Amino acid sequence: MRTFLYSGLGAVLVAGVLLAPGNIATAAESPDISVTNTKAHLDQFQSIATSNGGNRAAGRPGHKASADWVKAKLDAAGYTTTLQSFSTSAGTSYNVIAEWPHGDVNHVVMAGSHLDSVSAGPGINDNGSGSAGVLETALAYAAGNESSRNRLRFGFWGAEELGLVGSRYYVNNLPSTERDKIELYLNFDMIASPNPGYFVYDDNPAGNGARDDLVAYFTQQNVQTEFIDVQGRSDHAAFRSLGIPTAGTFSGAEETKTSAQAAKWGGTAGQAFDRCYHRSCDTISNLDLTSLDRQIDAIGHMIWTYTQKDYTDGPPPGGSNLILNPGFESGPANWTGTTGVITNNTGRPAHGGSYKAWLQGNGRATTENVGQSVPIPASVTAAALSYWIRIDTAETTGSTVYDTVKVQVVDGGTTTTLATYSNLNKSTSYVQKTLDVTQYKGKTVTVKFVGQEDSSLQTSFVIDDTSLTVS
Repeated sequence: MRTFLYSGLGAVLVAGVLLAPGNIATAAESPDISVTNTKAHLDQFQSIATSNGGNRAAGRPGHKASADWVKAKLDAAGYTTTLQSFSTSAGTSYNVIAEWPHGDVNHVVMAGSHLDSVSAGPGINDNGSGSAGVLETALAYAAGNESSRNRLRFGFWGAEELGLVGSRYYVNNLPSTERDKIELYLNFDMIASPNPGYFVYDDNPAGNGARDDLVAYFTQQNVQTEFIDVQGRSDHAAFRSLGIPTAGTFSGAEETKTSAQAAKWGGTAGQAFDRCYHRSCDTISNLDLTSLDRQIDAIGHMIWTYTQKDYTDGPPPGGSNLILNPGFESGPANWTGTTGVITNNTGRPAHGGSYKAWLQGNGRATTENVGQSVPIPASVTAAALSYWIRIDTAETTGSTVYDTVKVQVVDGGTTTTLATYSNLNKSTSYVQKTLDVTQYKGKTVTVKFVGQEDSSLQTSFVIDDTSLTVS
């Protein structure tokens, strides 16, 4: 997992809601994924690192050897595999893509993990653990000769530690028609931390159904979970930016376990979840096998469940995102409005990926907007507009509104402002907002973000990772 500071651990939400019945078609019961076999894969990753300079970093021999070994295991199990090479700042890196050659090619369920380590060490927890767990699940699925309703695909990503390069390369090189076939992407990055927590991704409304199914599974195993917003800093980000439902699990990195978390999960309060995060001591000794066992069974549960989901009977669980290019990662594609608002300028960070909509920040009297036309089916029960917003301003004194951004819906000749934010709502970290737009079902409306600034000090309104989900 890439290095980042968690604003989330002090503000994570406790998750304990069981999934309402009826969202998933009846599926064959998933097996107990073998922790013994998974540990054997991790022993192999350690051996590869030991024989190749102590690491499995992108552009280094240990990464290529890991990719070759994983591909060979999947080839032997009957998968159709591809070794996808691409260039990075460190040289050539590789993705391993494996597809089970059964099931509907128009509905793809995908799971993945990053296969590279940092250069400092062998990366057995980060992310040998996720890769070994995904690999063993793939092998177990093949061994059971499962009859899948949907097409099953796995990705083992290269160069995640260099900036999510491999997963972005894969997604960016998929034709749009193939991207549209991916119904769900599940990501597993660090699942055997030695002082573990049990975190479930909560950073993509389109994936809330899968998120809740993970929570329900752990709850049934008497394991409490917490939601965490990983802010797109793992390989699901490339999929999320295209509106694809995503979910995943995580057992913690360099941040400190609280007393409340230790009471809930065991382990040591005041100590990092993984003291060897991105260090040379992230070896085969740096694992909690109980966490690994629980997490790989959760992977198996999700794969066995979602490969049987009937995606022809309506929106996927948790809703589908009707907004195209919702994270702006394809630049202005699908969006209209003021030129230059959608940008990868590093003056303000994106919430996920590199691009975002940056309204105002000029320090002069201007109005800017960005919008997209969205058809909302009449058959849906509910519709919700969500987005992440960051506001920073030089208007730091007084209680006067100087600059604003409005969230609007244009329905024919009628414009309705659903929310207004101003310089008084300053927040230099992203905050997610969700608005009910069910009243517009059966209509094609334009969702707009309109920023207006006066001629005094600047205010920047940055919008990212939008979604209009229906259920």
